[in-house]
Amino acid sequence: MTTSMSYEERHASAAETFKAFAPKVEPQRIADSFARRQGALGSMAFDVVGAMWSRPQLNRRDRSLLVITALAAQARDEELVLHTRNGLGNGLKREEIEEILLHVAAYAGFPAAMASSRRIDAALMAADGGEKLPDREPAARKSDAERDRDAAEVLSTIAGAREPIDAATGLARMSERFGEVGVTAYRWAFGEVWCRPQLSRRDRSIVVITILVTLGATAELSTHAPAGLRHGLTRVEIEEIVNHLSLYAGIPRAIEAIQAVKAAFARLDERASAGA
Repeated sequence: MTTSMSYEERHASAAETFKAFAPKVEPQRIADSFARRQGALGSMAFDVVGAMWSRPQLNRRDRSLLVITALAAQARDEELVLHTRNGLGNGLKREEIEEILLHVAAYAGFPAAMASSRRIDAALMAADGGEKLPDREPAARKSDAERDRDAAEVLSTIAGAREPIDAATGLARMSERFGEVGVTAYRWAFGEVWCRPQLSRRDRSIVVITILVTLGATAELSTHAPAGLRHGLTRVEIEEIVNHLSLYAGIPRAIEAIQAVKAAFARLDERASAGA
C-alpha cells in the first residue's frame, strides 16, 4: 500500500540519504545550497533523489550498483565520479565497480564503457590519493570451445531451462534466432562476461536490467526480468530498480520498462497456473 507523508517527513528521509553521501556536511546546508544555486531543480534534487535512495525495497549497495550502471551506460561524466565514490562508501568493491563496465561494453557499447572507465578511474585515484592505479589483469584467454561451454551454463539459467543446455545446442539456437549477432552474444556476453566471478549473478541481473531500462531496450526485459528472479532478485526488487531509474533514465522509459516487466511476470504466472 502506498504511504502518505508530510513534506517534513519526506525532507527528513532525504536528509538521511545525504548524511551517507556527505557525512561531514550537515544535510540542511546541502539542501539550502542546492536551492540557492539551482532553484526548484536543486530542491527537488535533494528531496526526490534523497527520498528515493532511502526506500527499503533495495539496499544502498544495490542502488549504487544500478546508478553507477545507468550513468556509465549514458557516459555521464561528472555524476559518475560522484557515484563511484558513493558506491565505495555503500559497500561496493573496486573490482565490482570495474566489472560493471564489461556489461556496459556488451549491452551499451564499448564507447560508453571506455569513456566511463576514465571517469571511474579518476574517482578511484582520488579515493587513493594517488596519480596512478595498479595494473589490472586481462580477461581469461578462452578458446571458442571454452566460451561455448560457459555460455551454455549461463543460457540455461537465463532461459530457465529444465535441463542443462548443451554447448553446441545453445550456440545453434542463438545462431538460428539471431545470426552472427547471436554468436557474438553467446560467445562473448554469455561465454566471457556473465560467467566471471567478480560479480554475483544477482548483481549482474541488476546491471543488465538497469542498462536495458536506461537504453529503452524493453523487449529484452521479457528475458532478463524472469532471469533476475532465477538469479535471486525478488519481484519487488526488480520493480524498485525500474522505479529508481525514473530519476536516472526518465519517467517515460521507466513507464515502458515497468509495463514490460509486469507483462513478463504475468506470463510466468500464467505458465505456473497452467502447470507448465
